[in-house]
Amino acid sequence: MTGQRDYEIFEAGDVTLQSGAVFPAMNLAYKTYGSLNAAKDNVILYPTSFSAQHFDTEWLIGPEGVLDPTNYFIIIPNLFGNGLSSSPSNSGGAPFPELTYHDAIAVQQRLLAERFGVTKLALVYGWSMGGMQAYHWAALHPEMVARAAVVCGSARCAPYNHVFLEGVKAALTGDPAFRDGRFVEKPVAGYRAMGRVYAGWAMSHGFYRDELWREAGFTSLEDYLVRNWDTTFARRDGNDLLAQVGIWQRGDISRCTTFGGNLDRALGAIKAHMLLMPGATDRYFDVRDNEDELARLVNAKSAVLHPIPSPHGHRAGNPISNPRDKAFLKAEIAALLAK
Repeated sequence: MTGQRDYEIFEAGDVTLQSGAVFPAMNLAYKTYGSLNAAKDNVILYPTSFSAQHFDTEWLIGPEGVLDPTNYFIIIPNLFGNGLSSSPSNSGGAPFPELTYHDAIAVQQRLLAERFGVTKLALVYGWSMGGMQAYHWAALHPEMVARAAVVCGSARCAPYNHVFLEGVKAALTGDPAFRDGRFVEKPVAGYRAMGRVYAGWAMSHGFYRDELWREAGFTSLEDYLVRNWDTTFARRDGNDLLAQVGIWQRGDISRCTTFGGNLDRALGAIKAHMLLMPGATDRYFDVRDNEDELARLVNAKSAVLHPIPSPHGHRAGNPISNPRDKAFLKAEIAALLAK
């Protein structure tokens, strides 16, 4: 967290979840950038990714950024389980229920309607878990979403992706602090093990072969692993991380009563201009999943697949210190918003 609150809270009250359980006094943390116009049609929704809080991703917003707050009213809703919105770490120690992206989108839609009176979205933009939320938005609210940019994301968690996350969970919960199904203290060894697992999956073979970590000032491979990955997840509560892994693994736009598990129906419901931007070397949100989805977006106003030509694996979609990949994203989003 930032040490001072720079965000707002939408108090959703007691929310009945997709599972049928009732989440009492559910809170959605969010931050806004720019100004809402009189027509209320200049809104960009930018959901957060795994373990991220809004200030981790707002680097992308700016007059010269990928998302321009001088023209658009940008809202970052913090995904449940990230430590700001309702999460195991701030829910008073009560058992945390099973949540889905469908639950998240339902509360986000209430935020837009009840707090801002917004019924149209110019764009839903998201990376990774944020991209999966963007896909859910396009399917669940086809009349509301004009455009969606799915960056290194997919319509559902693929089996290979699921297996990757099983490795992440195993590394984290191998820490002795994990007892009786939850962490009772900080899993120091678990954080490091999780980071080492993530390091292999998040970046590409070429990234390590060509020692691209040197471009960021690391002096050796071990220096890169220690300083970039060993403590990456230590800033988050272990139980929060597990809650978000669960949301990720359960991700499927068709997993609801509206679509009955039929992915073709869910993808066919989408009417937005769709931009699918997988990382060309992403190992767990594979380009082939988006290729398969593209053929099923039969009712979208337009649907294009533009892989990010980068050796930075999954991180190509979040290029904080990578000007080339950032320029690619900026150009693609400018073209999408021009439609």
